[in-house]
This record gives sequence, structure tokens and C-alpha cells, in this order.
Amino acid sequence: MSNGTVQGTVMGALRCGACGGVNRVEMGKVGAKCGRCQAALTGAPAEVDDDQLERLIATSPVPVLVDFWAPWCGPCRAVAPHLASLAGAQAGRLIVVKVNTDVHQRVAGRLNVRSIPTLAVWRDGELRVAEAGARMGPALQAFIEPHLR
Repeated sequence: MSNGTVQGTVMGALRCGACGGVNRVEMGKVGAKCGRCQAALTGAPAEVDDDQLERLIATSPVPVLVDFWAPWCGPCRAVAPHLASLAGAQAGRLIVVKVNTDVHQRVAGRLNVRSIPTLAVWRDGELRVAEAGARMGPALQAFIEPHLR
């Protein structure tokens, strides 16, 4: 499923940072709230576990960028504000989530993640790319750009 239009309005998807629900919202809308828990939708990266990640990948109408990270990882902490900025800038076109590999290892293990941070992009339920390394600013935008619709 791709971004659609409803009576001339461009729609996108945002993941709720509070409950993890995926919400279809008008792109660029200010003050949108989650349909499930009524929390404000900001586009900020949500922390997810393996089960939530698999459900999101299977159902997301937009590409999903996953940051496989750990709290002790310096480069992971350095990338975090860049991911938050990207999530806000691409809200409705891209969902950005984080998986703590110290706690949630199933999906990372299937991808053979051996170094963190590792960034992976799924679109239409399929893995498009997974690469280790800290990407920031223009390099992060260049990494995700080919997968946006």
C-alpha cells in the first residue's frame, strides 16, 4: 500500500511512540493524535520489540527504517538525533523505529547483524537494504532516499 489521497488530501502513516499503533494521517497535519491511545503523533522514532517490528513491517503502508542499536554504543547515540530529525522531516512518508539489540535479538539475528548501529529498510514487507555504520545528515538522507515513494 502506498501513500494515497483522500478527496485531494495526501495521506501518510505515522507510528505512535506511545502505543506503537500505525496511524494514517494527512501529511503535514499539525496536532494529529493516535487513533488508539490519543497521544500526540510526532514522527519521532519509537522503540519496538521483535514482535512489534514484524507486525509493523508486514502492515506498514510506507517504508520502515529500523535502527538496530544498543544503549552503550557511542556511534548509536551519535546517530539518534539525526534519526529523530529524519523521522520528523519524513513523517507520513517513512516510519523510523529503534530496536535495542541487547534486549531484542530475534530480527537482528535473522539479519545477521554483527555491528551496530545497523540500519535496515523494509518496504512492502520486504527487506530492501541493511548496512552497518553510523550515517548522519546528508549520508542518512542519501541512504533512505531510494526507498521513499
